[in-house]
Amino acid sequence: MGRWRPLWLLEAVAISLMVLGTAIAGDGIPTTLDGPFEPVTVQLSDKAFRGHAVDLPDSDPRVQRRVKGWEPEQISVSLSATEDSVWISWITGKFQIGECIKPPNPTTVASIVHYGNSKNSLTYEATGYSLVYGQLYPFEGLQNYTSGIVHHVRLTGLKPETQYYYQCGDPSIPAMSDIHAFKTMPTPGPQKYPRRIAVVGDLGLTYNTTSTVDHMTSNQPDLITLVGDVCYANMYLTNGTGSDCYSCTFSKTPIHETYQPRWDYWGRYMEPVISEIPIMVIEGNHEIEQQVENKTFVSYNSRFAFPAEESTSFSTMYYSFNAGGIHFIMLGAYINYNKSGEQYKWLERDLANVDRTVTPWLIATWHPPWYSTYKAHYREAECMRTEMEALIYSYGVDIVFNGHVHAYERSNRVYNYTLDPCGPVHIVVGDGGNREKMAIDHADDPGHCPDPSTTPDEYMGGFCAFNFTTGPAAGKFCWDRQPEYSAFRESSFGHGILEVKNETHALWTWHRNPDMYGSLGDQIYIVRQPDKCTVKPQLN
Repeated sequence: MGRWRPLWLLEAVAISLMVLGTAIAGDGIPTTLDGPFEPVTVQLSDKAFRGHAVDLPDSDPRVQRRVKGWEPEQISVSLSATEDSVWISWITGKFQIGECIKPPNPTTVASIVHYGNSKNSLTYEATGYSLVYGQLYPFEGLQNYTSGIVHHVRLTGLKPETQYYYQCGDPSIPAMSDIHAFKTMPTPGPQKYPRRIAVVGDLGLTYNTTSTVDHMTSNQPDLITLVGDVCYANMYLTNGTGSDCYSCTFSKTPIHETYQPRWDYWGRYMEPVISEIPIMVIEGNHEIEQQVENKTFVSYNSRFAFPAEESTSFSTMYYSFNAGGIHFIMLGAYINYNKSGEQYKWLERDLANVDRTVTPWLIATWHPPWYSTYKAHYREAECMRTEMEALIYSYGVDIVFNGHVHAYERSNRVYNYTLDPCGPVHIVVGDGGNREKMAIDHADDPGHCPDPSTTPDEYMGGFCAFNFTTGPAAGKFCWDRQPEYSAFRESSFGHGILEVKNETHALWTWHRNPDMYGSLGDQIYIVRQPDKCTVKPQLN
C-alpha cells in the first residue's frame, strides 16, 4: 500500500510543487506541458558527412595494458538495486587469443575490496567471486579467445549520498589497484535525486567515442546509463580485421565472428571514468556474439555486474534499480518479451511494487526504439511494442530511453502512435560514436520508406509491423512527412544529461559532440502530471 498522508499535507505539497513548477517554467526552457510540439528536423548540411568514425587502434596508449602481473585493470562500479550497495568489477591477468589457448584458473587470484570513508582508512573488506569466459568457434582457422580473470564484489551496508574510497585486488600477492572513489545514490524519496544522469547509447570505441566521453564527463554526471551496444567487437574478424559494415565486407564467414580484445580495449579506455562513476548497462544487438553451442551474450553477462538477483529478475538481460526518487527498469529486447514469458511477468511484478510516493519517476530503457522515424531499424521492435506498450502505459512510465538508431530523436508524449498527454516521452540516443556511421535518412523522406518485409529484427524474428489503420498515415507503412509524434530529430554524435529537479519536473539536455563544452542541441523540461494521469494501484 502507498503511504497514507493527511489531506492538508497533500494540499501543501501540491501548492509547493505548483510554485516550484512556475519558477522552473519561467526560465525560458520549454516544457512538455507546452506540447505537443510541431515536428522539427535539423537538416544535415553536408550529406557526405555521415559522422564517419574510426576505431582507436590497438597501438593507442589508452587501450593498452598498463598494469603488471596480477594487478587489477578495467575497473568499474555499478549499482545494486538499492542505495546501500554497489558492485566493484575488474579483470586480472592477460587475455589469450589463438587456436590453442589455456584458460586461467579463476581461483588463482582472490576477489577482495578494501574500502572506507577516507583514503587513509580503508577499514572495511568485502569478498566476491571470479570467473573466466571464452569466445570459442567450431570452425578451422578462426581464433578462440579466453578472458583474464573477471572479478565481481558486492559492497553492502553503505550510507546514502556518501563518498567511499576503495582498492580492489588480492592483497596476499600483493596485487592491489590504485585507490578510487565513488559516491552512493540518495535514499529513495520524492525530493532525493542524483544531480545529473548521463544517458548514452551505441558508444563503441572510436575517436568520436572519445569526444562523447569527454563531453559527458565535463558535465560531471553521478550515474551513467548505457542503453546497449558497448564496444562493437563484432565488427571484426577473429584475426583483428575490422569493417564499418560486417555483412557487406565479411558476407561469407561461417559465423558472425568477433574480436574479443576490443572488449578489453574498451574496459581500459573507460576505466578512468567508470571506476568512479557508476555505470548501468543493458544489452544491445552487438552484444549477441554467437559462438560454439549457440551461446550468446557471454561477454556481456561476464564482464558487467547486474542487480538481477537483487531485483528478483531471473536474468541479467533485464533488471531494475533505484537512484533516489527514480525507479529504473532495464528491459531486454533480445530475450523473450511475450506476455506469456518470464520477462513480462517479472515486469508486471516490478511495476506493481513501485511506490510512486517514494520513487515518483519511472524510467524504462531498452536498446531498439519503438518510436523512431529514421529509415534505419524502422519499426524493427514492433513485436516488442505490441506485447509491452499497454503495460508500460498503464503504470505511467514517464520516460523511455533507447539506442540502436545512430542519431538523436525525441518524441512528443505518445501511446500506440497517437499523441497522448499521459504517454511516455521516448528519447533515442544511439549517437554515442560507434564506427557504423550516422543514420541520416528518414522513413518519411521520399523514396525511403522501407519494404515491410525487411523490418523484423533478425535475431528475434516475428512480423508485427503492418500498415497504419488510423491517423494521417492510414493505409500506409510510413508517413509522408515527419510524424506528429516526433518532436525533434537530428543526425549528430552526442549524449544526454537528465537532471530530475523534483517529483514533477526533470530537465533533459542533449549535447552534440561538434558543439563547444556547455552548449546544447536540445533541451526541455519533462513534466509529470500525476493528478491527471492515473496509474494502476500498487500491490498490497
